[in-house]
Amino acid sequence: MNILLIGSGGREHALAWAISNSPLLTKLYASPGNAGIGQVADLVSLAIEDHGAVIAFCREKAIDFVVVGPEAPLVAGLVDDLTAAGIKAFGPTRAAARLEGSKAFTKGVCDEAGIPTAAYARFDNKDPALAYVREKGAPIVVKADGLAAGKGVVVAMTLDEAVEAVEACFDGSFGDAGAEVVIEEFLTGEEASFFVLVDGATALPLATAQDHKRAFDGDQGPNTGGMGAYSPAPVMTEELVARTLSDIIEPTVATMARRGTPFKGVLYAGLMITENGPKLIEYNTRFGDPECQVLMVRLKDDILTLMLAAADGTLDKVSARWKDDVAMTVVMAAKGYPGSYKKGTEIRNLDDAAQDPDIEIFHAGTKADGDRILANGGRVLNITAVGKSVEDARDKAYTAIARIDWPDGFCRSDIGWRAISREKSSKDR
Repeated sequence: MNILLIGSGGREHALAWAISNSPLLTKLYASPGNAGIGQVADLVSLAIEDHGAVIAFCREKAIDFVVVGPEAPLVAGLVDDLTAAGIKAFGPTRAAARLEGSKAFTKGVCDEAGIPTAAYARFDNKDPALAYVREKGAPIVVKADGLAAGKGVVVAMTLDEAVEAVEACFDGSFGDAGAEVVIEEFLTGEEASFFVLVDGATALPLATAQDHKRAFDGDQGPNTGGMGAYSPAPVMTEELVARTLSDIIEPTVATMARRGTPFKGVLYAGLMITENGPKLIEYNTRFGDPECQVLMVRLKDDILTLMLAAADGTLDKVSARWKDDVAMTVVMAAKGYPGSYKKGTEIRNLDDAAQDPDIEIFHAGTKADGDRILANGGRVLNITAVGKSVEDARDKAYTAIARIDWPDGFCRSDIGWRAISREKSSKDR
């Protein structure tokens, strides 16, 4: 098959890496891609927002299947337009992608389906929203309703932070995404990421993962798009996986189908594991980044076969098997991220750092300049390791990082700390 992959981040490099190993693959194209994706795919420059241009390229290159990586093209209806043109695609329709594109929409689905989630209120005007946060107090969570590149959620630990977050939304800091605001109760517990492939009716569970949202060690600093992840997530026991499926995923899939907007693609549930069980924090309608990286290196089966089954409505005919090993990815970001940062700084010694067969370095924000690799974004590299334990994977990842010569980059030094604490405590018993 000829495949077109849409996207340019670490998630897309991990998908490109996995797809490139598929026995079904004839030719892989990617747009816009990055320096790492360019090692396994032909990079093409397409205006992704111009759906007609994407369709024309698919016809020119006889593309059999389009894999849409990021959320923005999904919310913009790229899959709808490809399907209307007779081109098979992986990902939800515009209507189904509202599960990520509108937090208020998802809360409505939760209300209709009885899905456990944080108590909330929604506002399209600043003054009532400010009155609400002052009434409820802190800690409290303020969310811009729409897509805000991972930056539209503020976990406000003080009332001043909450007021500032509300004002930022309504003052245009997040553009149209902040025209409506969802304000939620602060949930206490441990976060986990749960992924399923969905074909409109059947949900096929994938592996669990846990990521680190905060920029700095000790889960301090501002929220980011994710500074590292590991899989499996020890907090997600078999019982919790079963409860997540029965209480959250399956009611969502059934409700979307009943509404006439069946969900197809990958559904990513961000969960809070509370003392009362799992609660839904939010849905994403694509693979997580950096969780996709750890999932792809643990997956035994062919990702292309699984994605085709989701698109074709045949997930009940396939299964997903996983390596027993633990996978960890550590994000190297440009200094200053998630604030302002420099682009164009050179990264050296990547080949040396990736010599261990248990290491894969996925590129996120990079570009090639001849033989040089330059930083071209905030989150730039995902150093991904496979090991027998979280500690083993952690040691391999940080050994590889020590070999990378990039003075303008930084990373957290404590990725996986919760799971490593669990491993040590279980050994001590």
